[in-house]
Amino acid sequence: MHNLAIAMSRQGIQITGSDDEIREPSKSRLEKEGILPKNWGWFPEKIHAKLDAVVLGMHARADNPELLKARELNIKIYSYPEYIYEQSKNKLRVVIGGSHGKTSITSMILHVLKNQGINCDYMVGAQLEGFDTMVKLTAEAQIIILEGDEYLSSPIDRRPKFHLYQADIGLISGIAWDHINVFPTFENYVEQFKIFAEKIPQNGTLIYCGEDEEVVNVSTSTGVHCTKEAYQMPPIHIMHGKNMVTFHNQDFPLHIFGEHNMLNMEGAGKVCMKLGVSRENFLQAMTSFKGASGRLELVDEKASVSIYRDFAHSPSKLKATTAAVKKQFPERELVACMELHTFSSLNENFLNEYQHSMQQADTAMVYYNPQTIAHKKLNPISEEQVLKAFGGNIKVYTDSAKLASDLQNMQWDHKNLLLMSSGNFDGIDAKKLAEKILNP
Repeated sequence: MHNLAIAMSRQGIQITGSDDEIREPSKSRLEKEGILPKNWGWFPEKIHAKLDAVVLGMHARADNPELLKARELNIKIYSYPEYIYEQSKNKLRVVIGGSHGKTSITSMILHVLKNQGINCDYMVGAQLEGFDTMVKLTAEAQIIILEGDEYLSSPIDRRPKFHLYQADIGLISGIAWDHINVFPTFENYVEQFKIFAEKIPQNGTLIYCGEDEEVVNVSTSTGVHCTKEAYQMPPIHIMHGKNMVTFHNQDFPLHIFGEHNMLNMEGAGKVCMKLGVSRENFLQAMTSFKGASGRLELVDEKASVSIYRDFAHSPSKLKATTAAVKKQFPERELVACMELHTFSSLNENFLNEYQHSMQQADTAMVYYNPQTIAHKKLNPISEEQVLKAFGGNIKVYTDSAKLASDLQNMQWDHKNLLLMSSGNFDGIDAKKLAEKILNP
């Protein structure tokens, strides 16, 4: 939301906003742009009939006093995706969907388009190197690249966000059940991707992962009438510790690794070709791509130790990320830590989906905060439940300081550390932790 506010302000739109809590880096960025609210909280008296519109964030509540005042005054209310669509309805809309890989694929496309000098607007879910905001909206760009989240649009609009963007070119990277709080069954969850695919017009294109059975089923179903193009794992080889892709007898060394990332790259490549980028130019641009923030991101390293962090929180992503790091460094032990942080992951009915999801790790640690469970108004879960759900030899923590201490005191020669969470392990600074591990 703060990135959208910045993008709108840069368009010359007068922006005001409210929130009950504003943390970094949002606070500093809003302050730099001159649009940081003077006070935290909700102020219905600031909602008046002369406002052109209100953009409503997903995490506002339906009984928010400012929202109630806006509805009382019949002011136009946009959800976040509705407003993005309103600003891009005359552009070519590329929407990247999927249970995992959305941010990485969107980031790859943006990196390549910038490298090739192709102007585009965008919305992406991570801070990217070379981009000062996560949202860009202009009158000039004829293309917009959108990360298409399947979560709900707003507290008063229960449609998934990626349905509202109305893709001309759509991509589905993978389907693995998530968001159990709004999609109570796997079938209900899959249906959202079918709707997304069916909304692409007949003269549009659906690009999909041909190695995900569920994605293939959705993409090739009778209701999808657009052009369909599948992508698969490219042939790669490892040289001097780097993944290499060969094209026309030329090797292109990559910073990224792991089967998921290679598949993500192929999907991004298909999109870029649709936008006029040749395969050779795409791969050349990808040699300088270092990844999106928090997506299998190298935090720090020394000769025999590498420390990574990843946004992974779903069972399928845990499996993929731990397998990727283990395969890339087979000679090193892998210490993998994950945080149960999302609504789904902390739900006792979903826990069993994590069975053996960290079995590629030599040492596996799982952290959760009982207070977070209480805040989300879920039933408590015990350490025994977590142990049973994950299976294998894992260690469960409910104290993040104890977890950090144990990690710092481990022997780290010829070991890698992988931190996986959509949060931050309740205040663990990954860079500071890495520094203490590498320089004890």
